[in-house]
Amino acid sequence: MAYEVDFLAVGDGGRSGDAIAVRFGDFSDPLKQWVVVIDGGFADTGDALVEHIKTYYNANFVDLVISTHPDADHSAGLYVMLEQMKVGMLWMHQPWKHTDGISEMFRDGRVTDDGVEEKLRKALDDALDLEKLARRRGVPIYEPFTGLSAFDGRVLIAGPTQKFYESLLPDFRCTPEAKRRSQLLSLLKALTEKAGAMAESLGIETLRDEGDPTSAENNSSAIVLIRPSPATGLLFTGDAGIPALTEAADHLDACGIGASFPMFIQVPHHGSRRNVGPTILNRLVGPKLSQDTTIKTAFVSAAKDGAPKHPAKKVTNAFRRRGAPVHATQGEAKCYRSLDAPDRGWGTSTPLPLYTEVDE
Repeated sequence: MAYEVDFLAVGDGGRSGDAIAVRFGDFSDPLKQWVVVIDGGFADTGDALVEHIKTYYNANFVDLVISTHPDADHSAGLYVMLEQMKVGMLWMHQPWKHTDGISEMFRDGRVTDDGVEEKLRKALDDALDLEKLARRRGVPIYEPFTGLSAFDGRVLIAGPTQKFYESLLPDFRCTPEAKRRSQLLSLLKALTEKAGAMAESLGIETLRDEGDPTSAENNSSAIVLIRPSPATGLLFTGDAGIPALTEAADHLDACGIGASFPMFIQVPHHGSRRNVGPTILNRLVGPKLSQDTTIKTAFVSAAKDGAPKHPAKKVTNAFRRRGAPVHATQGEAKCYRSLDAPDRGWGTSTPLPLYTEVDE
């Protein structure tokens, strides 16, 4: 079965974002193909995403739109998608629906369930607007929790579970106490972050499992596995961090799929060093190799001027060390396709090198 994975160029200056289009099936017959959109970048990315699908997929209908999490660099462009195209269904989290009993998780007795719900609605206005638009247009909405699937299991949510998701809500940046903790952590990171360089090689890895964790919003990302055929796996990770990715790996193992099965993997959170470590990469990508060999493909959505954080060199080195060289957008759309997919005449992408010096 043919497939195409397209990462659009997202970001202005150093701001990175995700806008991903996937098509799989029999491309000679629009009724026998599926089009899936995973995140839509910023608001101004939406038009480019719509035009891309119409031009390269010859489609005016998107079977499934997935909003991995409510950050504006992922969700804002999806509003344009739902405005301009016919959409079969929308998978998105609705955090304001999960506030029953949440007040008990705060030390401040003045916090109420209704108060937290209202803060979530106001802070996550892009997601709320997307929900309202979908309802106006009659697009059914499902929350992407572990086990949700579509198209005879070809699209599967590997994480998060509803329980894990709800455990994250009190730490969303817009909630009481969490906002104060976030400000304090940002200050501490600024004071303690060291500038410098470290040597790496194929055999020397400085990436560590411990370190500053990513945000609760990032860990709430829907992790999506697309299987165009039983032998093909495409894994999309959003901005998920180590705990979220570990849960997803556990689910894939329990399903008999195996976390390291996918031949294509998205580097989480634009290549931030806070989102992955050696242990989870061993599970999702595979163990470190003794030779610089390509056995898988990794894509990272990073702004043209996103370096050195997006992507971090020690992260792209870690993927390459495990046989998955990383291709970065950095101002250019990237396509990963099966051999039987149409040739667009695009040039060949060059992966990022194995860097001998990385940021500390």
